[in-house]
Amino acid sequence: MVEQIRDYGECLAQTERFLPYMDNWATCDMMVPKVFAKHKKELLESVKKWIASDKTYTVRFGVGMLMRFFLEEDFSTEYLDWVVGIQSEEYYINMMRAWYFATALAKQYEATLPYIEEKRLDPWTHNKAIQKARESNRMTTAQKAYLNGMKV
Repeated sequence: MVEQIRDYGECLAQTERFLPYMDNWATCDMMVPKVFAKHKKELLESVKKWIASDKTYTVRFGVGMLMRFFLEEDFSTEYLDWVVGIQSEEYYINMMRAWYFATALAKQYEATLPYIEEKRLDPWTHNKAIQKARESNRMTTAQKAYLNGMKV
């Protein structure tokens, strides 16, 4: 119901109120408030806060918002840096980081590729991002072959 709220301020407040109760990946990943798309600039401050959280699903939600709203015309390599900077042993955080990088490779290949070439992610997340990118229908056969050679 939170994602249906049309007022940005109210939606953000209710999202903040709900985040501490998020306790699984499915609930986390399905929540995409529509009003966020119209308030991307303001949303970035919240995303920064969420990815710095000590709560697994709050971090995952923040990375998910970057993936959903900031890999097209509002893309910046700064956001790749934010996701690289997340240090965690949590499976559900690192899986989202890998998913984010796989999606970034599909949508912003030239800008994202150096992060893979330079191995800027931890080995598990690096390899999982490559795996997920290679499973994507949005990647060319040549891109998939090149990425396959970069596993660690």
